[in-house]
Amino acid sequence: MDYVAALFAPTVMAVAFTFLIITIVRSQGGANKYKEDAAVDAALATAASRQAEPERGEAARSSD
Repeated sequence: MDYVAALFAPTVMAVAFTFLIITIVRSQGGANKYKEDAAVDAALATAASRQAEPERGEAARSSD
């Protein structure tokens, strides 16, 4: 009976992990995919513009 108790926790974790993977795979794509892609693109564009701003400021200061 000890072997049943020893295998119970890993079995439950394996089943939970399987359901987690299934949920992740099912949530990919679909109607919200374009909204998510647009949000990521906007965030990347914002980050890129913020990185470019200090470079312009440093160039202006060094030319003085």
